[in-house]
Amino acid sequence: MEDAIRKVIEHEAKAIKNIPVSDSFTKAIELIYRRVHQQNGKLVASGMGKAGQIAANIATTFSSTGTPAVFLHPSDSQHGDLGIVQNNDILLLISNSGKTREIIELVELAGNLHPNLPLIVISGNPDGILAQKADVFIYTGNPQEVCPLGLTPTTSTTVMTVIGDALVVSMMNKIGFTAGDYAKRHHGGYLGDKSREKAMEKTEAQAEEEAKGSGLSQVR
Repeated sequence: MEDAIRKVIEHEAKAIKNIPVSDSFTKAIELIYRRVHQQNGKLVASGMGKAGQIAANIATTFSSTGTPAVFLHPSDSQHGDLGIVQNNDILLLISNSGKTREIIELVELAGNLHPNLPLIVISGNPDGILAQKADVFIYTGNPQEVCPLGLTPTTSTTVMTVIGDALVVSMMNKIGFTAGDYAKRHHGGYLGDKSREKAMEKTEAQAEEEAKGSGLSQVR
């Protein structure tokens, strides 16, 4: 059993290492930054099934780190929830096959509501219809699922999660997101306490440096 578990972990680790890193990541960050941080829009993430769960996680992580984002379920979007989409928003769509029917329909419906909404697509199919419609396409590398049937979303969702983390961390660096900023958005629990502690430490360190600088000026 332990050997089998090690093989699963090794398989998924290899898939992560083999994620193709291209300028698509930079283009995605710049597009999100322009729409959200310069034009006051938001990131609208969507996916169906397991990919949808990854999209929801990416949206909440973006929101907690300074980039407003929401998750829109593609089925619910056809029953009124599409109204959450606004003119300056950007869509982040996740589909391993690149041809998920509900996501394709979401693209069409959102386009009818607000023409020319930019699309970022994360997928394992560079030839799929979603990749063709995307303003920015991020390729997962299309790893083989570690599931013994080769069917259950396992390795594919792992690499999707890592790609999401890469986008979030890159945006945090771009906007200069601090522990103090984090504390304002994450008040409760251990992380709330930790972020406030880090923010306080930074404030105290800055005050100490300013005091030293003031002392040097007086000596001169």
